[in-house]
Amino acid sequence: MLITTLSTRSAKSFYSETEAAQALGISIDRFRDLVKTHIAQSDDEINNIGSTTYQASDLLVLKLLAKIPVHH
Repeated sequence: MLITTLSTRSAKSFYSETEAAQALGISIDRFRDLVKTHIAQSDDEINNIGSTTYQASDLLVLKLLAKIPVHH
């Protein structure tokens, strides 16, 4: 069984765009590109990327899609 963690600092329920990018170790621009490419399905969703909150599971999916090493 593979157990993954995003950060050992704290277990947050929700992450802002900035916190999510920091947790993934990427720039906000790279984070936005990942969301636009892999998650957003409409212009409305793309326009709301900065005001959306993300869960740890969202970050894990983005981490896998971005091929960022997952620590276990």
